[in-house]
Amino acid sequence: MDRNLALELVRVTEAAALASARFMGKGDPLAADRAAASAMELAIRGVRINANIVIDDESCAEGSALCKGRVVGGGGEMELDLALDPLESKASLADGGSNAISAITVGEHGSFHRHKYPYMEKIAVGADAADSIDLDLPVFENLVRIAEAKRVYVEDLTVSILNRERHRGLIAEVRKAGARIELCRDGDLAAAISAALPGTGIDVAMGIGDSKQGILAAAALACLRGGFQARFMAGESADAETDDPELAKIFNIGDLTGSGNIMFAVTGVSHSDFLEGVLFRPGGAITHSLVLRAKSGTIRFLRTEHFFDMEPDYK
Repeated sequence: MDRNLALELVRVTEAAALASARFMGKGDPLAADRAAASAMELAIRGVRINANIVIDDESCAEGSALCKGRVVGGGGEMELDLALDPLESKASLADGGSNAISAITVGEHGSFHRHKYPYMEKIAVGADAADSIDLDLPVFENLVRIAEAKRVYVEDLTVSILNRERHRGLIAEVRKAGARIELCRDGDLAAAISAALPGTGIDVAMGIGDSKQGILAAAALACLRGGFQARFMAGESADAETDDPELAKIFNIGDLTGSGNIMFAVTGVSHSDFLEGVLFRPGGAITHSLVLRAKSGTIRFLRTEHFFDMEPDYK
């Protein structure tokens, strides 16, 4: 893949972020999501790829060009697979909350695992603890191993967990272990990326979340050399599981992202632990993005100024 493609992709997430940020705190998550998807659909037409969407927005509207199975892009020699989320944490954004981001990732054909289950149990860490995690181990033992890898005490760790009823037991275990907890209303993709980046204050993300977000998280952490493990689930709890052997398997980054030749772009819509959201100013706005490339390990933080009197050209 052309290394410049990563910078083309960030224009797509910037467009979605700028469009959806207008709806922050306005109480209409569907309107915010539609704005993000429409902007992303327009912007991706200018990217020189032929990309098959294998993971789409969970609320993909009928007839949208961003639905699973559609081919998007402006043409060219590169035939790739693509996964996207025009707006993660739409409900939080509608209430004026945090962790709203727009994300997109591409890989060579066959890169992303075709999953059929809606949920997965996940654990995500940075490169320093990538070899220390094991979903088959108890929470306490995982935290001890992570702390040892980071050369800190368990009490120094901060664990990001979605604030859900299903996580009551997990929260209790983390508290018993002595680690700190950041409870998030939404945004387990943002939490996983935060856990893999230094300086965010997040050391590990744990819990059950959406499988689509999990694939995106695995792609981001493939670029960041982080550690990620997941186990698919038929429902939000173990009670919903079936006899399918796939539900017993632990998937790592390689299982979920194939060859690992991945590019990933994400733009903040509202504030998160690793990115500032869209900042509006007279006549324009400022976006903050992260662009990742697995092949080179490059990590780019971009601060971009946009001027509303100059129409973007996505041709």
